[in-house]
Amino acid sequence: MLSPAATPLSASPPVRQPTRAVPLRAEPYMAEGQPFAGAEEAWFWAVQAQDAKAAGARVAAGRGLIERPCEPQDVLRVVDRLYRTRKLLRDHLHVLVHYGRRQGAPEPDRFREQRAHALWCEAFDLIGPALREKGIAR
Repeated sequence: MLSPAATPLSASPPVRQPTRAVPLRAEPYMAEGQPFAGAEEAWFWAVQAQDAKAAGARVAAGRGLIERPCEPQDVLRVVDRLYRTRKLLRDHLHVLVHYGRRQGAPEPDRFREQRAHALWCEAFDLIGPALREKGIAR
């Protein structure tokens, strides 16, 4: 119940400002910095940064010799998204991490690395376009 001292409500509705829609850009996302030559180079960089971070290094933007268009976590996020959408399998991730830490792709000529090389190529057939779309790799 309202008290007699309360002011009456106005009959006119409040004036609403029109909302402004954000236009979608047709071109891919571009950030400042030099993109990687390829998806493999971006992967090796991200794994190396992640290992350094696990060892206690402080990873900060803009501190490297070459300014990059992303953070190491952005590359890892692309791989994680592909895994969560079931485009990459657990075997792909094992190969990516193992050879990423070695800083070299598996060699197809070595008998023990032939399966790993096939998984490596399958993974980068998916990772490459995703990183190019984001402007991380050329």
